Amino acid sequence: MMRVLRSWHDLPECMRNESVYPYYAVLQKHRLALAIKRVFDIAASLILLGVLWPVFLVLAVMIKADSRGPVFFRQTRITQYGKEFRIFKFRTMVSDAAKAETQVTVTNDSRITNAGRRIRNCRLDELPQLFNVLSGDMSFVGTRPEVPKYVTAYSPEMHATLLLPAGITSVASIVFKDEAELMDGEQDVDTAYIQKVLPEKMRYNLAEIKDFSLINQLVTMLQTIRAVL
Repeated sequence: MMRVLRSWHDLPECMRNESVYPYYAVLQKHRLALAIKRVFDIAASLILLGVLWPVFLVLAVMIKADSRGPVFFRQTRITQYGKEFRIFKFRTMVSDAAKAETQVTVTNDSRITNAGRRIRNCRLDELPQLFNVLSGDMSFVGTRPEVPKYVTAYSPEMHATLLLPAGITSVASIVFKDEAELMDGEQDVDTAYIQKVLPEKMRYNLAEIKDFSLINQLVTMLQTIRAVL
């Protein structure tokens, strides 16, 4: 069977704490389910990439016609065991948006392009993450990957979310699908995100690990489709 969960002693030191262990113990009991989840990720991402390539082409043309810069947005994020990886997204902001002090998006963010706004409204900017799923850096369901500076703000318990690959969607993603609106009016967006939004999102993410099952993962995927539609 493929190795889907490291032994406890092979985890990074920051994850080997008494707050993380209960979540690790839960996942240990679901090693077969985790292997099936990985097989599903590979098969589904291959099928979707084969079916959706015309959509990729149309979105690429929209992005290039609307603003200068690359089609894809690449950014360093954190996934399983604290590993850094480069996430794929369709670029929906001006090409130098990543240089901004904050990585949190707010409503009517001036960095978002006209085409980008339409793409984001339909959540189509997330489609290229199918490549990240195929490579194993992400899964269809899991905690959304954060940039390194937000991971440094994790509490010891929050590190439990790094036991599994980051995900395209999660219960927290559905609940906080209008996250940008929560940031409106905040003087310090980064501080507000770390102190108010991140702990609430993590509460849902940690609960998903405690209740891990393939059925729950499937339900989350279906709920995501309904939320997007």
